[in-house]
Amino acid sequence: MSKKQSGSVSPPTSVREQVSTLLERSLENHLWRQQRCINLIPSEMTPSPLVRLLQVTDPVGRYAEHNYLTQLGREVYYYQGTHFIEWVEQQLIDEFGRYLGTDQIEPRLISGQTANMAVFSAVVAFRNRDNKLGEIERIRGVLNHHLNLGGHLSAQAMGPLRDYVARDPTTGRFMIKHFPVCADNPYRVDVEATAALLDDWAPELVIFGKSMFLCREPIAEIRQILAERNRRPLIMYDAAHVLGILGPVFQDPLAEGADIVTGSTHKTFFGTQRGIIASALNSDSPFAELWDHIRRRAFPGFLSNHHLGTLLGLLLAVMEMNVFRQEYQSQVIKNAKAFARALRECNLQVEGDPAMDFTETHQVLLRVGSHRGIEAAQLLEENNIIVNYQALPGDENFAASSGLRMGVAEMTRFGMKEADFQELASFIADILLHKKQLGEKVSQFRGRFLKMHYCFDPADWPDLTQKLLGTFS
Repeated sequence: MSKKQSGSVSPPTSVREQVSTLLERSLENHLWRQQRCINLIPSEMTPSPLVRLLQVTDPVGRYAEHNYLTQLGREVYYYQGTHFIEWVEQQLIDEFGRYLGTDQIEPRLISGQTANMAVFSAVVAFRNRDNKLGEIERIRGVLNHHLNLGGHLSAQAMGPLRDYVARDPTTGRFMIKHFPVCADNPYRVDVEATAALLDDWAPELVIFGKSMFLCREPIAEIRQILAERNRRPLIMYDAAHVLGILGPVFQDPLAEGADIVTGSTHKTFFGTQRGIIASALNSDSPFAELWDHIRRRAFPGFLSNHHLGTLLGLLLAVMEMNVFRQEYQSQVIKNAKAFARALRECNLQVEGDPAMDFTETHQVLLRVGSHRGIEAAQLLEENNIIVNYQALPGDENFAASSGLRMGVAEMTRFGMKEADFQELASFIADILLHKKQLGEKVSQFRGRFLKMHYCFDPADWPDLTQKLLGTFS
């Protein structure tokens, strides 16, 4: 650190102690989570060293509000000193465009939920575009996944969707219905039953995507069913949990017929904690005008400061994903399937279809017993394995959770392969079934996986890395 600047004052002893405590506890937490724990929470990802470094450089304290002004025919930035950020945003649009196969990218959202809210708000604005004097009408009908079957909270009436969806004037209930699921696999949409539902009911918005995500979504099949209609609904795919595995190994929602893709950039994806909206709304689409509404809802509708430090870090993360995508995604799927099989072989109850090795994504679900999810998650944490408890189909609510939700993405980036996840499965079985105390053994196991893979190595840019680190001295 640099010498104390002229005019600086040493803090009082009591404050120094408080600061010391904060610094010490932060260091302790960092070393525990990064070096001694196995992180299996599927909604988390450690960014690479260079991504973490970039996101705390100068833009972390800056603003770059901007909007497209039709009358001027260009983007207008309302702060000076933002030429670098303008370049970063365009680079980010280009890199995400390569990844998702479209040039319609809105990169300014700061979470997956704000991305969803911006879309919902834009849909309301779009449906009221010719309504100049009357009362603003809400979305009349949404088809999505039930919360207890893995649906995203942000697409529920108890979440932000309630502010954008209409109520049935007869019952007073929100006009939301849920995808029917297969009787033998509640994690898979029943396409035939969904077709029958759509014969009797015409939603304005269909939302694919889940937080408990084991199976591909039937986008193409549902799009085909809806294609025969004079006025089909908008099809949205919430890729928050699977953004980092979109493509040949899993599915390609825009190519399969989705109009809009939203997502978090920090779960299976390599990025900082932000959100993204992408679309394929060409001039032939009945929703072509919606893209302009989405951009306006991003700013000034939902954002002022859009967290420029994490924006800069995300650009490097997308570059990493575009370089390492194929190898990383393939390993994630292989690891998840191997992990699920190994857990089942250890006599644990793995959810999903055994014919597909229980999962088609990064996620693996365990059923540990009625009301035992919280207890099981805490027991694993005491042994340095981090998961989250999960309400599974048949559970009353999250307080009665019978399941554990796990994901392999982060530990795949730290170098774990199929055999390593099989070894980890045996630890989990010994802890849950035999109540063994394996915390130290788990920490030793984690010690084998400390170097991040599928990312750029700071050693390849030693001078620039040191200069960036030097800005903190």
